[in-house]
Parts: sequence; C-alpha cells; structure tokens
Amino acid sequence: MKKVSPQSQAAVDVAGGSVHRDLRAIAERVLVVGLDGATWDVLNPMMAAGQMPNLKAFVERGTSGILESTKPPVTPAAWTTFMTGKCPGTHGIVDFERYDIETNSLVFNSHRSVAHVRTLWDMLGDKGLKVGVVAVPMTYPPRTVNGFLVTGFETPNTKVDFTHPADLKGELLSRWPDYTFKSTWRRKTFGGEAVFHDNLRRFCRSFHQNAEITIHFGDKLGWDVSMVVFKLVDNLQHKAWKYIDPRLNAGHEARAAAVADCFNELDDALGKLFEHADRHNATVFIMSDHGHGSLEGKAQANWLLKEWGYLALDSAPTRARTRLTYLADRALRRKKGRFNSQRQITQELAVDFTKTQACVMHAGEYGHLYLNLKGRQPGGIVDPADYERLRDEIRERFLSERAKGPDGRELQLFQHVTKPEDVYGCTRAGREWMPDLFLKAADGVSVVRKIRGRGAVHWLPWRRIEGTHRFEGMFAAAGPGIVANAKARAAILDSTPTILAMLGLRIPDDVEGRVIEELFASPIEFESERAVESNQAAASADSVFDEEQERQLSERLADLGYLD
Repeated sequence: MKKVSPQSQAAVDVAGGSVHRDLRAIAERVLVVGLDGATWDVLNPMMAAGQMPNLKAFVERGTSGILESTKPPVTPAAWTTFMTGKCPGTHGIVDFERYDIETNSLVFNSHRSVAHVRTLWDMLGDKGLKVGVVAVPMTYPPRTVNGFLVTGFETPNTKVDFTHPADLKGELLSRWPDYTFKSTWRRKTFGGEAVFHDNLRRFCRSFHQNAEITIHFGDKLGWDVSMVVFKLVDNLQHKAWKYIDPRLNAGHEARAAAVADCFNELDDALGKLFEHADRHNATVFIMSDHGHGSLEGKAQANWLLKEWGYLALDSAPTRARTRLTYLADRALRRKKGRFNSQRQITQELAVDFTKTQACVMHAGEYGHLYLNLKGRQPGGIVDPADYERLRDEIRERFLSERAKGPDGRELQLFQHVTKPEDVYGCTRAGREWMPDLFLKAADGVSVVRKIRGRGAVHWLPWRRIEGTHRFEGMFAAAGPGIVANAKARAAILDSTPTILAMLGLRIPDDVEGRVIEELFASPIEFESERAVESNQAAASADSVFDEEQERQLSERLADLGYLD
C-alpha cells in the first residue's frame, strides 16, 4: 500500500464523536448498492432507449465501467470476496456447495463458512463506524455488527433469526409482513400470462422493500456505511433472458416490455436510495458480483469422465437400492426429529467410487473436479504419486474436447481447465475444500455434474434459453470526490480497499486487491496497517441448515440451475 507523510495523517471526525479517520477522507459516508448479476449489456441499451432515468443520470455524473468477478463468477464466491477483501483461495468459498473430502458429502456454505475471516463490517466497526447491511448474500446466520444487519439469499425462511439486533426482525415483519426469502420463478403449463406477471410483481416488490428497509433502519439507527443487494436482478435475468436478449424476444414484445418495466421499478428503488444518500452526504458505489448472458447449452463433464474411463457408475440395481435406503433413512430421521444435512455423493450421483479416479462433485458455472485420492477421501484409489500426472492428463483431455454448436460449427467445449492454486496464487496446504481442477466451458455453456442421456453437451432450443453468468460485471460511483463522466475497469476484489480508502481508513495488510485510484477527482491518500486476526475457527463440515431448510434452499438453487 502507498504510504503518506505524517503531516497528512490527521484523524478527521466527520460522522460523530466515536468515529476515527486515520487519513483525510474523500467520503463522509458510503452507500453501496449491489445489483446481483447486472451487466452493461442489458443496462446500456435500456438507458439508451430512455428507460432507467435515475441510473442514467447517476452514471453520467460519476465514473463507471467493467467490474471483473471472481473465478468462478458465482454469487457466494463473489459477494464473499467483496465483504472480506480476499479471493476465494483465501476465504474458501467457491460455490453454494462445499465438498467435504473426509465424509464424501456435500453441505451448503453459509456465513459460518467464513467465520475465520474478518469482514468489511468488522473492519469498519473497529474504527467506530456504524454499518447497515441488507440482503447481502452469504450473511446468514447473522453475526454481530456495529449497526444493523438483515441476512441474504441463503436464509431459509423468516421463521429463523435473520437480523442483528435480533429484535429488528419483529419490527421488519410488522412493517413488511409479506417479506420473504422465497425467489422461485413459478411456472404454468404452456405459459400463463397471469403467472408470468405475478412473478414480475413479486420481484418488483422485493426491489422496493429492500430500498425501504435500508432507508427506514438507516434513518432510525444511523449509519456511516450502508449496503443493500438486489439479489432478484440476477433471478430475473436467469428466468426472463429470452425477453431481454434482442436475438430472442421477437414475437414476445408484450413480455419484453413487462420485463423492461420491472427494470424501471428497480430504477425507482434506486432513485429512493440516491435521495437517501444525498440527505446523508454519502458517496454511492453501485456494483454487481458478475455479469450475465445467455445459457445455450450444458456440458456434462461427468459423462465425459465416464466415457474416458475415469468414472464408473453403480449398477442399476445398486442405484435403486441406494435411493430406497436414502428415502427410508430420511423418513425415519424426520419421524425421530433428527437431521443430517450432509448429502452423500453416492446418493446425488450414483458413482461407484471403488472404480472412480475423478468426478465433478459440484458445479456452479465451473465444474469442480476432485481426484479420488488415497489417504484423502474414504476409499480413495488414486496413488498420491500419480496425482500431478493424472491432473495434467485429465486437463488435456478436457481442453481437447470439441463439440458441434447449435449452428453446426465446431467449438472448443472447455475454454479453460485450470488448477485452482494457479488461479488464486496459493498453495493447496490447508485447503482441503479446494477442487483439483476448475472446468470452465465456452461462453453460454454451463458445466453440470449430473448425467442425463447421451452426449457431452446438451444444447437448449431457442424457446427454452435462459440466462447464466459472465465474468464481466459492472460498477458505477458518484458523489463527493468522484470524477464525473469517466470510465474505469476494476475487479470486485478491489471494492473493499477502495471503500476503506475513500473513508480515510487504513487498509489491513491481509486485504487483497487495489484501491481504484482513478475514481477520485483528487489524489487519494491511503496506507496499510497490521490486520487484526479473527478469533473464530475455520468452518467445520457441519451445516447450519436442518433438512427442511436444506430442502428450501435446494429448491431455490435448483430453480436457477445451480444444482444440475
């Protein structure tokens, strides 16, 4: 980090007696607005067509550009990188699911999975700044902050504790009794205009509620840094992409207009937040965790591993017995009130691990491939001496795989097959959760773990195309101290050091990324300080969700195609 001269290090108290500013502050307060999955590929054409006027005016008076996501570009990895200032190789979340090598099972990640890593809220609280956190993914279960917090997308339901302070929940549900974490896109055979428009109404209601909650509790409890995420921007694009993409929406003009109206409702909610920021003299930072584009095909990595001889499936009778045993065991545990949230891979994939060298255990944009290593997994069969040779061999097989696209032209099915430690610049020591290979398919193609039918890739018909993630997200900043009408490029990893710097706070020396200096109208002063270590242990393989809560979360994620 850049050092500044001692005479410029005067603490500036701009927000109240208990707040300590290490350096000259560019911003008195900061409001961070997360638009999950937002992309300029959608927003720019809308603004050019005269829609989303609040966002357009905001962009014109500030600096905007591409915000690179994490690898993989998925919600849990990216938002955790934002709120910790660390890459997935450090904080340990690469997907909604986490593979436990000791039990050969899957659990859902949660805020407890990063208990060993301090968050931006911790860093701000150390300096006496009050925070407001609303609907940020990967914040459930709630942790204590210096301010208030409402948990995000992975919260099972409103029956659980989902706020800090805990009594905030009662007031929230009293004022917004229809508040919900449900996000499933409802369907009806052969479509249905009433169902379609009801989906849009529910999403628009969520946009307004999140803005109202942020403003209400911010005004009531006070804040120095406030953050709200509009998660359903991502869900809207997943489910309604064919009405957004101009290549696909011909003949669907009415539905395309209805989806555009939903974005305008989001813009109205943004307008309320901009007014809130102006009243509190706050600089505003808008960001997405990743971009979005069309989902045109699904690559079956485990089908290829089976064809190449690296993976073996159980026999049909064995698969049937395993399934019946699982269902009977689940029924018994429910009857006795016991829960076991660990989902055995053998139940999910019907893989015979006594004959399997490699398997994609879970997939979320990327395929997460693990070797079945002796001494690591139970019943592992790959000799550690063969580990690197086999990784390289499988990597080359995937990179060499070709497929015919829907237009008949041949393409490289897997664009990147990488070793995670190379992606994150770390070692594998102490990172048992880390896959042995990341599989990144061609743009428009997601990697799935389940095997259905025959063939390495399933192409979707045009009428069934939905949306999926892209690496390039978006950001825009405006307000006191920000350059007007400018462009820049940054990474989501840069968000935390930039927010700390604009508030005049030293940056812990374990924070990764850079300060986005080109945002600021005048040179900004920043420096590092020794990081405070977390007093929490690294997460165990235990889940915070019981079986019914896992069912709710599974339904939510499956609706978006994350558990295929």
